[in-house]
Amino acid sequence: MEIPIIYNSLSTYLLIAAVLFGFGIYGIIKHRSLVGILISAELVLAAASINFMAFNRFLAPDPVIGQMFALFIMGLAAAKAVIVLSIIVVVYRNYKSIDPEDTAELAG
Repeated sequence: MEIPIIYNSLSTYLLIAAVLFGFGIYGIIKHRSLVGILISAELVLAAASINFMAFNRFLAPDPVIGQMFALFIMGLAAAKAVIVLSIIVVVYRNYKSIDPEDTAELAG
């Protein structure tokens, strides 16, 4: 009896990326702190990177393209994290809370 190889297929990677994306969107909707929302957004970006790398591995003739996109997403995530964390520090200094509902008066 032969065990099917499920760990080296496109559908496995897409399923993992879909689960990460779902957890990220759920976290963005349900978290009550700005740091939790930031971490959930990082999960969404990780899911996008996994999709790029999976499609690159199984469908693309040139392996460099997917890797460049994944590196670009990693750089974007790092820049986003720095900017959002600095905004969180400023909001905490002004409001003494990082609850997004406490900063409702910032809306224009």
